[in-house]
Amino acid sequence: MRKPAWRLAWLLPLLLTACFHRTHQVQTPAVAPPVTNLPPPNTAPVDLPKSATSIPTQPTENAQIVAEKLPPKPPHVRRHKPPPDKNPEVASVETPEVSAVGQLSTDDPPDFRVETEELIASTEKGLNSLNRQLSDSDKKTADHVRDFLKQAREALASGDIDGAHTLAAKAKVLLAELVQ
Repeated sequence: MRKPAWRLAWLLPLLLTACFHRTHQVQTPAVAPPVTNLPPPNTAPVDLPKSATSIPTQPTENAQIVAEKLPPKPPHVRRHKPPPDKNPEVASVETPEVSAVGQLSTDDPPDFRVETEELIASTEKGLNSLNRQLSDSDKKTADHVRDFLKQAREALASGDIDGAHTLAAKAKVLLAELVQ
């Protein structure tokens, strides 16, 4: 076989498997012209029938049919019996109102405040006891420790013991990095 025929034999399968794409033009749908003469919107209140504005007190027929189709609820089983009341009339009259979230307390235990104050003092003492020459990055870290201690003291003075404890703990961690 000659070279041109040989090349044509190799190109023929390639040309036969190629896809020929037609360019499809997308036709845009016709759009209606905008409406220019519209009446103003009606903003007057609408009087609805009483059945549409109130919730019925009696169940409707549909609700009764659905309730009949549901399986009965299992009886509630109490595991612990409450102690008997000595005076049932007083117990039913004196029911205290309980919040849905439970009893909230703003007072922190005094030992947590003392612990926070000790943490601030020990961190400050450790920072002041650094005797070595500090590099620039160590000086920045020491400044961050001082800032955290200052903010912790301010938070403690304002009554935010949790915040003060968190800030003092951060200062203690940074001081531990400095000591290493």
